[in-house]
Amino acid sequence: MADLHQKLLKTSKAINENRRGIVITAFCTMFIVITAISLIVFIAIKGLAIFVDNRASLLNFLISDVWQPGNTSNGRPLIGALAMIVGSFGVTLLALMLAIPFSLALSLFVTQYAKKRVKDILQIVLDLFTGIPSVVYGFLGLILIVPVVRKIYGGTGFGLLSGAVVLAVMILPTITSIMINAINGVPISMIQASLALGATRWQTIYKIILRFCLPGLLIGVIFGMARALGEAMAVQMVIGNTVLLPKGLATPTTTLTSQLTVQMGNTIFGTVQNNALWTLALFLLLISLVFNVLIRTLAKKGNY
Repeated sequence: MADLHQKLLKTSKAINENRRGIVITAFCTMFIVITAISLIVFIAIKGLAIFVDNRASLLNFLISDVWQPGNTSNGRPLIGALAMIVGSFGVTLLALMLAIPFSLALSLFVTQYAKKRVKDILQIVLDLFTGIPSVVYGFLGLILIVPVVRKIYGGTGFGLLSGAVVLAVMILPTITSIMINAINGVPISMIQASLALGATRWQTIYKIILRFCLPGLLIGVIFGMARALGEAMAVQMVIGNTVLLPKGLATPTTTLTSQLTVQMGNTIFGTVQNNALWTLALFLLLISLVFNVLIRTLAKKGNY
């Protein structure tokens, strides 16, 4: 009887495994949280150093296009990032304008018209495009897109248009995949009810499907925009890497990420030039946080 009592009071093997699992999970979660917070704090400290230690002007950073961190004006470093900001958002918005129509059309075809075999083939193609390295996209843009732009518009062929075409191809699989998931989330009962009331297939798509899954479609657009803004290598190879405000679609310019990749290895840690680059990194981080907030807001609105 006493042995039975001791066995009943003894902690079982399953309970011990459950406790170990909880401890390991909690440790991994805390490690990820602490790492993320540490990265944000580190980038914030380094990014603000140019304003705190080197007395740079925030207004000059946002509205000036003179990027010469090694030179000063009235004792303040010249860190005008307007050309890079305009270049980043310009190439991103242009890429979205090119990619969204194709992504939406492809997602509607896959979910509403294509047969299963065609769906499987298209899914393989999308996965293939997603897995291609950025440098390959950049190289293809360099040998295919840049010569065409040069022939049509003249000049060197490097610029916003070349970068936008390359980015559009890169973000198309991402946007399309998210849009497909959003459209598949529309209740089949709503589609059947619309068709039963006499609506055509296109009326059902326009009046029911697109309106119901609009938050999910916008999430796909924002994800694509976030990837486009964060892309460096492919854009760097075709945009020209010149810190000048773009005067047209075919004039060379640069982006925030391009300048980071080109210049970071040529600066000394702690110098004004290095601090200025960390400021660009902080600016990109803030944009990323804004995108995350928008995605979460839209996800809650659409119950995704």
